[in-house]
Amino acid sequence: MIGYIIRRLLQIIAILVLVTFMVFIVLHILPSDPLSMYMAQNEIVKLPPDKLEALRHDFGFDKPTIIQYLDWLGRILRGELGYSIFLNQKVSQLIVKSFPITAYLGSLAFVFGSILGILFGVICALRRGKWIDTVLTILANMGITLPSFWVGILLIYVFAFNLGWLPVCGFTSPFDDPLLSLRTTIMPVFCLALFSLASLTRQTRSAILEVVMQDYVRTAWSKGLSERVVVFRHILKNSLIPVVTMMGIQARYLIGGTVVIETIFNIPGLGRLLTMAIFGQDYQVVEGSILIIVLVITTLNLLVDISYVWFDPRIRYE
Repeated sequence: MIGYIIRRLLQIIAILVLVTFMVFIVLHILPSDPLSMYMAQNEIVKLPPDKLEALRHDFGFDKPTIIQYLDWLGRILRGELGYSIFLNQKVSQLIVKSFPITAYLGSLAFVFGSILGILFGVICALRRGKWIDTVLTILANMGITLPSFWVGILLIYVFAFNLGWLPVCGFTSPFDDPLLSLRTTIMPVFCLALFSLASLTRQTRSAILEVVMQDYVRTAWSKGLSERVVVFRHILKNSLIPVVTMMGIQARYLIGGTVVIETIFNIPGLGRLLTMAIFGQDYQVVEGSILIIVLVITTLNLLVDISYVWFDPRIRYE
């Protein structure tokens, strides 16, 4: 197991380098640079060409792209993520402010989608062919096909504009105002969790239907064990490996989905920060945000793989 974890950690490092290098190259082949866009968007700031070239030299934009990337890697190894031109702050400070909001929303959506998805999947499998199975399966199919941004706009129109029950946008920390925080997070969390909930319902239903007819399950029923014992001790645990795999995939979607959802609901999280940085070609912010997102996703993948051993002791990593 230790050797496997070390190999996976080395793979994570390789993935981080590859992904950030690709993003760096894509940003630098765009026709303009951050300083030119900053000058265009801020007409008050009028600099002569020599001053502009001096700024470009200070930020390293006059160097070849590969040298700029190596310089950025060197700063990463020293614990520095760079400096934002547009926001006039350190990238590390921006991420420290925005990432907890994204992690909070993503965690709520992950817990909400996972618990309800597994619960609905168990109900559908144990009540196969019944009316509740039909209703939940139809709803799950709808949840998979509906775009999250469209659902978000629809929720804003119904519950914010028409009914006035929930705020249109924004975010409030639960430590500042728990009630207002709950009201501001209901719609974005639902949008983030919708696809996860629907796909986990279908995956759990399929996984349990494959297990429920096994010999050891029929033996458990014949012993007269209660439904709760049979379901949780014999059926569910032996069905969870594909479900856990799906949960790991959904966690990646939650991190990526915050880019759209935070923009729709005007939430100052990492996704909205990344969107603003991409449109402004703020290289340092984009690279730092992508680095954090890829690091979180690869770490989640590693934790999912390690969890297989707990769910099925027969699995061994050589």
